[in-house]
This record gives sequence, structure tokens and C-alpha cells, in this order.
Amino acid sequence: MGATQRTGQEHVRQVAAAAERYRATSDARRAMERQQDAGVPFPDSRQALAARAARLLDRHAVPAAMAVEAVRAEPLAAPDAYERILGVSKELQAWSFLPRGARAARTVARISVRENGRELPLGTGFLVSPHLLMTNHHVLANAEAARDCFAEFDAQVTIDNTPQPPTRLGLDPDAFFVADERLDFTLVLVAPGPDARPPGETFGWNRLSAQPGKLVIGEPVNVIGHPMGRLKEIAVRDNMLQVRLDDFLHYQTDTEPGNSGSPVFNDQWEVVALHHSGVPKTDDQGRLLRKDGQVWQPGDGDDAVEWVSNEGVRISSILRHLAQLPPGTRSGPLSEMGAESGLSPTESAVPAPAPAAAVPGPAATAVAHTGLRARDGAFGGRRHLVFLHGRSQEHKHPDMLRGEWTAGLNQGLVRAGLPPVDPADAWFPYYGDRLVQEVSAHEAVPHVTEATSLSPAEALAPASPTARAVYEEMISEAAVRWNIPQERQPEVERIARGDIVKGLRRQLSWLAARSDLDAWTIALTLHDVAAYLDDRRVRDAVLDCVLETLPEEGEVILVSHSLGTVVGMDLTTRLSPALRTIHLTTVGSPLGLDSVFKRLLIGGPKRPDAVVDWLNAWSPSDAVAIGCPLADDWSGALSDVAVINARDRAHNIVEYLSHPEVAGEIGHHLELR
Repeated sequence: MGATQRTGQEHVRQVAAAAERYRATSDARRAMERQQDAGVPFPDSRQALAARAARLLDRHAVPAAMAVEAVRAEPLAAPDAYERILGVSKELQAWSFLPRGARAARTVARISVRENGRELPLGTGFLVSPHLLMTNHHVLANAEAARDCFAEFDAQVTIDNTPQPPTRLGLDPDAFFVADERLDFTLVLVAPGPDARPPGETFGWNRLSAQPGKLVIGEPVNVIGHPMGRLKEIAVRDNMLQVRLDDFLHYQTDTEPGNSGSPVFNDQWEVVALHHSGVPKTDDQGRLLRKDGQVWQPGDGDDAVEWVSNEGVRISSILRHLAQLPPGTRSGPLSEMGAESGLSPTESAVPAPAPAAAVPGPAATAVAHTGLRARDGAFGGRRHLVFLHGRSQEHKHPDMLRGEWTAGLNQGLVRAGLPPVDPADAWFPYYGDRLVQEVSAHEAVPHVTEATSLSPAEALAPASPTARAVYEEMISEAAVRWNIPQERQPEVERIARGDIVKGLRRQLSWLAARSDLDAWTIALTLHDVAAYLDDRRVRDAVLDCVLETLPEEGEVILVSHSLGTVVGMDLTTRLSPALRTIHLTTVGSPLGLDSVFKRLLIGGPKRPDAVVDWLNAWSPSDAVAIGCPLADDWSGALSDVAVINARDRAHNIVEYLSHPEVAGEIGHHLELR
């Protein structure tokens, strides 16, 4: 059986499956249409709208000033504020929309096969790394089929409407080939051209993202491909997302069969889906219908089908599938797919805690980053927003971190009906590299690898006896606060080190089982808190580093997270007297543990005089915040607010800041009075 025949047969199966999914979502689609008829432009969930608005603001797809102007005219409920921002994004495109689209188009290629002495077009593909091309499984089902195929880049007309000579590159499935029939995708390596350069260096490549907020129902999509094997064409703007399923999207746009394997873009030219099928109109028995209303027959051809929608595979679903492949597979070309793909070993979109990150050894010699100052005049020049990060931020760029914090805050501000902020208006002291350098210098900890047989409790225990004692005290106290069943203890004089280690394992396992954090994350955090609290040299180095990037006068809105809440509390003893007022927000904080607050420079659990008001946010599933609420132990007025974070992001700063009750308090302090 030839490649074109195999492609056709599998495509028929994909079309039938798409039609069934379309029928199953008819109620959701009708509900969406009713909302749009009633004047709701983006009939999506509140969470989806918030994530989308935050991503647009974070990536400057909508300038902050324009977003503020859109929402400031009148008090708005959260969904209305989101829609205003999305409306600006949809209707007003920057000049860069067209050249960025042209840049994205260069990544798209026509896929053809050599068969019986002829060259026949099969579909479309697009580069997703310097070396990898993505297309449909029904276009390239296996490595054997791919060996007979090639990709043609720049198969298009010029601005003078004359055909442009394409660049033809072979496929190398023996070097890399991954495919999945259910998600209908294939990734194959493209061989270098005559210049020996990876194709992505010549034509560019699309950075895929596993993060949310790329598209909401009612927004346009744009598709670039080679319908029916023709030269490159684009379906742009006059279309929209209709329904979002777990793994698929349904959208209206003009496409034809040759578009199989095309990228589906949002208006910022981010890939949101892999186009794989049109959705045909069917009768009550599920049979495909022709444009004349008759039942379609295989000999009628695709042109005769009554197409009612299109279906694409969600990029986030494909990335999740790839993330579950064996580590050996992920360490090759997949690791080049960019930070937000979640597949890079060093820059995953949602980094999973790894034992190797415990305490970097002396080999970590990357250039140390410094903190970021806010731009002059932000918030009137007398009011300063300061973000103070937690642990595990070493070797990360402060500008990227500040953008993440701002994105989370803007989600919450928009939900609270308040104007978003620009990342450049926030101070971002950065001590991540300094903390690791100091801990490594004063603590001879062996490098921990993923292959270690030690439990997290043992592997991440500080080497210093005094720091280890603090670490063990924190774990024990947290476990008791979370009602760990008590075991009969041996007599004091008979307690051996093995008994202590056994108890530590049990306590940490209990915390992990009761919370939404894994044992490594909990142990990593408590390790660094213990190192900071125990060693004065580490503490002084961190505080001095933070003080290098702080305003010297005015009013401070200090937002701190995790270990940063401990650092921030100590910081209040060293601030310039000209910083007369501190509005404090702490999130995911261990300050409620006796083992922590009794070691603070302020001398115990009492609100510093410089702090005029204090909001502490905690999630019941966050094991690092197990001592919360703080008002039970701390003297001086403070407000505790419990929020529900996503299970896999229980301690995440963006998750905390996206809650309107947290961001709203910060936003009110930032308002010019």
C-alpha cells in the first residue's frame, strides 16, 4: 500500500472521530452561540479569561497603558475587565502582527512523498525546534513512510505574486521519530541542508508552550498551510475558537485536506493546536453528508463533503504526552524545544523538584545575576512595589522571574477589577545565586543525583550539625501540626541515629501525603530555611544582597514568598529610616513554625513597628505554610486569608498572586491617592 493510500485511509478514521467529538459537544457549542448572540464576546470560563488576560499583559501583547485605559473608565466586575483587555487584543493589532506572521510562515513546509516515480503532496508540517518538524500521524505514520518523504520550505509566492523557488530538505527518521495515533501527531528530524545548518537556524522555529492562557473561546485563530498541496496559504482573522475539549479544539476557519499538519496560531503567533481534520456534517446515523444533503460515498472526494468546522490537537496535550516519554528520548532533540515546552532539562515550564537541585556544588559557576530596580516615577515615585522571592531561584534571570510574578499579580488584579501593573514598575531584589554560593561555601554537602537511594529527608539534610538540628525540628513540628500519629519513642539514652532518620523519613512522608507537595519540594524548602536561620554568614550575605536593590525612601508594598517571607521579616530590622511605611503581604510562609519565628532577628512572633498592615495568604494544601494561620501565634494586627491553590501548584507564587483577595490588597495600596 502506498503512502498516499495509507494517509487517506487513516485520515478517514480521524474525520469520523472528529465528527463524533463534534456531535458530543453540540450542547456546549449551542450554549456558546447563545451567549454570543446575547453580546458576550468571549463565552469562556472566568479562570480561562483571567489566564488569557494575564498572558497578554505579561507578554506586552496589550500595552499596559492601553489595558489600564480599557478598564479604568468605570468599576468593572472581573469577567468584564478580562473581556475589555481581550477586546483590545482582538480589535487593535500592532504593526508587528504582519511581519511576525510572515516570520511564523517561514517555519511551515509542504510534505511530499516519492512514490512510483512521482512526487505527491501529503500534507503540511512546521518546525518546533532547530531540528524537529511536527505534522500529523496520518501524514507520517511511521519511520519507514518518512524515509520516502521530504519537506519544502518557502513553497510560496513572492510579494510580486510569482512562485518562489522552494528549499527542499530530506527527513531523517532514523535519527529521531516519535508519533502517537490518538493525538494524531508526529515529530521527525529534518536533515540539514547543503550548508550543514539545522533548518531552524535558516527558517526559524515555533516555541511551543505548555502554559495556559494562549486562547479563549471567541478569539480568532490563524492557520498557515498547503491545502491540496498548493503553494502556502493562510486563513487569518475571520474565524474563531468554538469549543475546547481536553485534548482537542474546534474552530471555524477555511481549510482544506492539504492543511493536515498545519500550525494553528493565536493572534500573537503562538501555536495553540496542530490542525488535523475538518469536521463533516453528519446524519443521525453518523454518516458523512455531501453539500447537496446526500450521504457521502468514498468515491465522491473530499470536495463534496459538507464541512461544518475544523479540529486541532491541543499543543499542551502533545507536550504532556512528550513529557511522559522515557528520559533517554527526552534528552535528545526534544530538549531543544524551548523553556515553556516543559521538555528542557534545565528550563522546564513547570519545573519538577529534582534531587539534583538540592545544593549545587562548586561546579555551578554561572555568572551571578543581580536585582532589578523599578523604573523612575513608578506609582508616583513615592510608592514602591517590591517582590521578594523564595528559594530555588538560582541561575534564573531576574527579568524572567519578575515577569512571572507580575503575570500572577495581574491575573489577580484583573479578577479584582483593578488595573494591571507593568513588570518594569516593580523592584525585584535577587539573592538566588548568592544564597547558593554561601550555602555551598559553608556547607560541604555531597552532590545528590537522581539515582540516589537516600530518601528526601536524608539526602537534603544540611551537613552542619546545628543547621541539621533546625531542619529536623521544622519537619517534626510541621508533622505534629498536621496531626501525625504518635509512635512510642525509645528511651532517650537509647535513641540511635538510625531511629532519628527513620522518624524523619516518616514525618516527611506524612507531610507529602497530607499536602499537595512532594517530599522533595518540602525538604528542599526547609533545607534552605534551616541554612539561612542557622548560619549568620549566610543570613548576612542574603540580607546584604537584597539591600543592594531596594528603594531608600517612601512607602513600600512588600510582597514576599516562602523563604522570602523569612528574609523579609529580618529585612525590617535593616531598612532605611526614610522608608516610613511598609504594607506587607506574605504568601506560602513558614513563619508560623516556632522553630522559625524564634530565630528571627526581630526576636520572636511580633509584628515589626515599621509594618503598618499585614496580609498573610496560605493554602491548606501547602505544607510549607503548615504553621498558618499566623494570627494564632503572632502579636500585632494581621489578616490571614486561606486560598485554594491548584493541586500541582500548591506552593506556587503565581498561583497565590492570582487570587483576587491577595492581589486586590496589593492593588489598593498601589493606587495613587
